[in-house]
Amino acid sequence: MSADSTEPGHGDSLAAWVTVSVVIVAFALGTLFFWLDLAFLVWASAGLAVLGPIAGWYLKRAGYGVGGSKSKN
Repeated sequence: MSADSTEPGHGDSLAAWVTVSVVIVAFALGTLFFWLDLAFLVWASAGLAVLGPIAGWYLKRAGYGVGGSKSKN
C-alpha cells in the first residue's frame, strides 16, 4: 500500500484508544457488578460505556483523532 493511500489508519489515535479502553473497562466492570448482584453499579457501568464514545468524539474534535492536528501521524 502506498503512503498516499486513503486508508484511514485503523483508528490508531489517542481518541480511538481512549474510546475503546473506556468501553472495555465499563463492560468488564458491568459484568463483575452483575455477577455480584449490584444493580446500581451495573447501571453506572452502562453510563460509563456511553461516556466512552462521547470522550472519543471530543478528543477527535480536539485534534487527537486519525489525521488530527495533534495526532502522531
